[in-house]
Amino acid sequence: MPLLRYLVSLAAFTICSHAQFPPPPKWDKVIASRFAEDVTISYKQGEICETTPGVRSFSGYIHIPPKSLADLGVKNQTWPINTFFWFFEARNVDPRHAPLIIWLNGGPGSSSSDNPLGYNGPCQINPDANSTYLNHWSWTNEANVMYVDQPVQVGLSYDSPQNVSFDLIKGNVTLLNETTGIPEQNTTLAVGTWSSTDTYKTSYGSVQAAYALWHFAQAWFQEFPEHQTTSLSLSCVSYGGKYCPAIFAFFEEQNERIRNRTWHVEGEQFVLPLDTLIIENGCIDLPGSWFSYPIMAQNNTYGIETVNQTTIDLMLDNLNKDGGCLQQAYACGNLSLELDPLNVGLYESINNVCFEAGKYCDDNVQGLYSISNRSVYDITIPDDLSRVPPFSQAYLQRPHVQEALGMAVNWTSYSPAVNDAVRRVGDFARPGWLQKFAYLLDRGIKVAFVYGDKDYLCNWIGGEALSLAVNHTHAKSFNASGYTPIITNSTYTGGQVRQHGNLSFSRVYQAGHGVSSEQPETVQKMVMRLLNNVDVATGLRPVTAANGSVYKSQGPARVNDVTNKVDENWKQVLQVCYLLDVNTTCTDQQKEMIGNGTVEIQNYMIVDKNSTMRFPEVVGWGV
Repeated sequence: MPLLRYLVSLAAFTICSHAQFPPPPKWDKVIASRFAEDVTISYKQGEICETTPGVRSFSGYIHIPPKSLADLGVKNQTWPINTFFWFFEARNVDPRHAPLIIWLNGGPGSSSSDNPLGYNGPCQINPDANSTYLNHWSWTNEANVMYVDQPVQVGLSYDSPQNVSFDLIKGNVTLLNETTGIPEQNTTLAVGTWSSTDTYKTSYGSVQAAYALWHFAQAWFQEFPEHQTTSLSLSCVSYGGKYCPAIFAFFEEQNERIRNRTWHVEGEQFVLPLDTLIIENGCIDLPGSWFSYPIMAQNNTYGIETVNQTTIDLMLDNLNKDGGCLQQAYACGNLSLELDPLNVGLYESINNVCFEAGKYCDDNVQGLYSISNRSVYDITIPDDLSRVPPFSQAYLQRPHVQEALGMAVNWTSYSPAVNDAVRRVGDFARPGWLQKFAYLLDRGIKVAFVYGDKDYLCNWIGGEALSLAVNHTHAKSFNASGYTPIITNSTYTGGQVRQHGNLSFSRVYQAGHGVSSEQPETVQKMVMRLLNNVDVATGLRPVTAANGSVYKSQGPARVNDVTNKVDENWKQVLQVCYLLDVNTTCTDQQKEMIGNGTVEIQNYMIVDKNSTMRFPEVVGWGV
């Protein structure tokens, strides 16, 4: 299945069938910005997820009015940008002196606000989908972390609220108004409040998203001086491989304009203290990485031939032939560099060329893997396997959670409007991402590529090639560095890393697309080593020594011959049909039974042998 469509299947954006329209938020404070006209901030102190005594969290919105991006050349922003944040103070160190990490999900269009609840955040959700327990390997152990839903219309961020009804099985969305009224709900028909769902009222691609987030950051840091830490890092996953170099590079460009006094907008004068950009299994540069799909499909380190040679040959032909994937991508790139070098989607003709390039490559190269019936997120498991039901789908619709976070809209995990907007301008096939990494490195900002080695979608083979292609000042030294083991603890080696100074590339063993959640101890330790300016491999050597020498990892130039044993524990997983994710977790027969009301549902799970054996403590508690 094509990349963008696979990442954002309709199964992903569900709302609880028993959810109602969220009540008006009750804020601790609503303040008008002292620095930016008509910008307001609404927030409240948290009481869920992070329950460690004395450790605070905050959630809320920064409200940016229409036309606020005009100073950056975006003349068509006719909609408000209400950006949701969920901020957690560090647990084990003084938050006043702890580094700050902003975490962004990819998609494009995927929410970040469920990630505190089961990815790298402070807590995990219990099977009752109503309570949580602390995550031992949370990044917040040693850092302040802020999860942000962006671009606008993603997750809990919104432009204008819109009441909707939504069919959980068919995926049909109906906009509600005074004429339509509110339909009667049942097991499969939900109602709620979303964003407008207008694909023309959000960011058109990664660069415009960077503009909006910079305004957000200016308001946040100036209005909350107590959180003005000495370092700001950005960590992103998946499509964040495009979002985040665009965001961090733009942040640094604006820093330079502020420093040299060429940026004169009053209230936008805060220099952001950029430290580290972390990319987890990022899909970054199309021409530079798509050679990796045939390799990952057939010659991976797990010894799995996911497709036959005929399919591999077709992938290679579609990639390299005249009029094929690479040729179309280069045509997109050349037009973009000549006529729209900022990649802001100025010309429909270029947008169309780039859109078609991305679609062709999705359908005819990457997407041919779909016949394997294996997961694009983990080549070792079947496509239809769901390891753990998505408890966040229900938890984030609980009334006490909505009230605690100050939700202005119902939470959705994915925004089709944002995905369409990003695809429409051909963002996926556009060039320039590697140059942004090089710019950041040459400005002294650290860059870390972290890839789980079971992921097909944004795989480590392509990621490694891109890390070697970043043309920065110390590229030769990085490329000449060898791989060395990542020491997780005294008994486990978590992967292999190549590092020279501020640039590192890591292959993490036994992890797929969600590397932080699948190898939490390894990745948490890697991230803290990055922030503490020590080597990723051990955390024992300074990146820059007292005598000025720069750390360089030693070892083999390649680690493709380091093979893995397939973990077959997935075969013991009892598949559970979850009402709020029917198109991923349920069979066609189960969906039919849900639709005609011939099945018992408890705590959003179909009651059968699997759910009774796997979650006996909750399937009898009732929805």
